[in-house]
Amino acid sequence: LTSQSVVLPDDTALFPEGPGADVVNANCMACHSASMALTQPVLTKAQWTATVNKMRDVYGAPVAKEDVPAIVDYLAALQAR
Repeated sequence: LTSQSVVLPDDTALFPEGPGADVVNANCMACHSASMALTQPVLTKAQWTATVNKMRDVYGAPVAKEDVPAIVDYLAALQAR
């Protein structure tokens, strides 16, 4: 058994400014980078809702239930640009 080292990329990007960006940056980046989320396929508002709820309910993401609508609205509006 030998030790291995891995160098991960330094990804410090934040979600772009806009209504709800602060909520998304505070909640979503606890588990993954903005870059990862920003490269997802275009989703409908219903699909974003299901995705955010899956992150909370299945993966245990520390997202308050009352923050879900703001996160979904932000992500859906961001992709509509």
